[in-house]
Amino acid sequence: MLLNSMSADADTSPPPATESNVFATLRGGGRIWALGAIRGQRARLRALHARLAAECKPGDQVIYLGDYLGHGPEVIETIDELLLFRRAFIARPGVGLDDIVYLRGIQEEMWQKLLQLQFAPNPAEVLRWMLSQGVGPSIAAYGGSIEEGLACARDGTLALTRWTAQLRQTMRQFDGHASLLTVLKHAAFTDDNLLLFCHAGLDPRRPPSGQGDAFWWGSSAFATLAEPYFGFKLVVRGADHRQGGVTVGAHVVTLDSNAGRGGPLTAACFGSDGNILQLVEA
Repeated sequence: MLLNSMSADADTSPPPATESNVFATLRGGGRIWALGAIRGQRARLRALHARLAAECKPGDQVIYLGDYLGHGPEVIETIDELLLFRRAFIARPGVGLDDIVYLRGIQEEMWQKLLQLQFAPNPAEVLRWMLSQGVGPSIAAYGGSIEEGLACARDGTLALTRWTAQLRQTMRQFDGHASLLTVLKHAAFTDDNLLLFCHAGLDPRRPPSGQGDAFWWGSSAFATLAEPYFGFKLVVRGADHRQGGVTVGAHVVTLDSNAGRGGPLTAACFGSDGNILQLVEA
């Protein structure tokens, strides 16, 4: 994958699952609301937030499964909506800062790599590939020009450094946007080891601490997982690169209803036993 050529981290194992900078821990024994890939669909996210605001009970937790940027036309507004809901949610009595969690999606992973594009050995090729994966609206949202980016990639490291620096500077002008991207987790699990949440899937042969970028790219074996994964009753993902829609199986759940590609946005409420209590969409 082209992203791998840009980061030496791709060749090293990620930190253990207990490290809080990589994995988030949710309380087991309560209700958890999980939201699938959003992809710049602010209106749908706002409508879904309205449902959550009405139906969330004391003790409920919320987790977003990645892909906030990209594809859709309202990237800035989508991040603003995420931040507004967070403020309202943690202001509720009894809600802690750890009761709302954000996972890193492939769009956020690409964006971070895009801001370091000058270090890529083949920046023009990488940028064209990113554009094919939906990063264009994010570039436009933060004041960038795709044509200028491609030209800078041809002109060399110095020109490309100026282009990515301007994107970074523009992003910082939007309150909370850059900060949100620094708190994204690779995955999350409940402290009773019942549920594991990830972005696009995982390799069933490897433990959570050994997944690397499989959390963002998934595995063809994910959908056919026929037994609990390393003791977890259920693995929940928010994105399906094959666009297969929402699916609920014995050990895997996909909540990607193709938001940003013409479909709705879906959220699921998981009960204390790990079963889905409610599926809602907007």
